Amino acid sequence: MPRLEYRLLDEANGYPVLFYYDRIDKDEVSLRFACDYLVKGHVVYEKTSCAVEPGCFVVYVKRSHEEQAVDYTHGATARWGSIQIELREYREGTMVYPLVHTFSLKDDDDALLYLQSDYLMHDGREWEKTSAEVDEDRRVYVYYAKPAG
Repeated sequence: MPRLEYRLLDEANGYPVLFYYDRIDKDEVSLRFACDYLVKGHVVYEKTSCAVEPGCFVVYVKRSHEEQAVDYTHGATARWGSIQIELREYREGTMVYPLVHTFSLKDDDDALLYLQSDYLMHDGREWEKTSAEVDEDRRVYVYYAKPAG
């Protein structure tokens, strides 16, 4: 199994490794490559790019100064091993995004299709993606979207 590294986009300091995961499944790497943000330790990191190196996958990130981690009192109670994707309504000018639905998926490929899609149908309504994140603090993926149309 390969290694996944999150590196800080800081050329002057040689792109230091912030976090790494040894022996990570390639499907999980694909899911993380599909995300625009990483939440870890109550800090939000924005993906700038991804790379494939011999024996290692890399996600380059910068600390987001526009976004901040939110502690939701309701939502997924997922644990790694099952895949949960929250659909949250993106609203301009706010830091709290209402939970629309939580999808529980058993297959990495299905989850990847959700995270890579630009539009998502739920309950007869079409949603347009604004971003996706992996929230390690809550062990859930989040699909931020606004009603399409």
